[in-house]
Amino acid sequence: MKLSKKIRHMAVFIEFLTGSGLAIFFHLVLKNPEAAYSIFGIGLLLSLATYLLREEMETTRTQLTSQYNQAHEITFAVAQINDPECQVKAQEILSGIKRIILLLQQGYIPLDETEYYLEGGKCTDASLHSLKAVDPLSPGWLTRGALMNFYQSNVRALERGVTITRVFVISHDEMDDPDVQKILLAQYRDGIDVRVAFRSELPLTSGITGRDINSSFDFGIYDDLVVTDVFPQSGKFYGRKTTTSAEVEKYLKLFEIIDHNAHAVILEDDRIILSSEALRLAA
Repeated sequence: MKLSKKIRHMAVFIEFLTGSGLAIFFHLVLKNPEAAYSIFGIGLLLSLATYLLREEMETTRTQLTSQYNQAHEITFAVAQINDPECQVKAQEILSGIKRIILLLQQGYIPLDETEYYLEGGKCTDASLHSLKAVDPLSPGWLTRGALMNFYQSNVRALERGVTITRVFVISHDEMDDPDVQKILLAQYRDGIDVRVAFRSELPLTSGITGRDINSSFDFGIYDDLVVTDVFPQSGKFYGRKTTTSAEVEKYLKLFEIIDHNAHAVILEDDRIILSSEALRLAA
């Protein structure tokens, strides 16, 4: 690198001497001072231009080399692993990293379970208008600290005037379960617009969203700007978050489909029942 820099500086010096020599030749030998001055000026400008061009090329070369080394740093490190078993393990790790990078390219931030509910609480606290949620009806709402703290953020949002619509996805025989009734009752009394959707009544796929909607049934849309979603299959990460407008729009359409198949509920004799059931009994 030092030798290359010295050569560049020598080239500038040689170009300057060449231009100066020609100018002196025209001035002293050919007795043409105007041409001599012109040659000297043009030579000086050419020396400066070639110097700047070489510097720019060297800077670009250095940056490209650095970027190349950075981009292939992991590849070079893996290539230096000689043990076959270690090489297989390294490839497995790289496959996992590729999946995470693919998520990030799509605008999703992967989250573990603690991060997921923490992020959900933060998004709820930051919400100004609405929270649209689809959830499975698990007993964790009343016992798990992460879920309880998340729900407290829901209560605080309700007190600020945020509208919360929550569709619980359950099976028909779960409706009369005491624990399910307790969860439905608590959220209904707190002011959440509680609705119930039965899995058997939901379409398996949606042509509108282009995704399998019989998956997690566990996501939230905050102010129609932010989405948090639980992965349907267990793995290293529990869920993901996105603010990408195109992805948020998919979840808005997905919520619309699920909500369209959901049932409104009412309170009757300290029990949550479907409003359609109440109308049937009244008739």
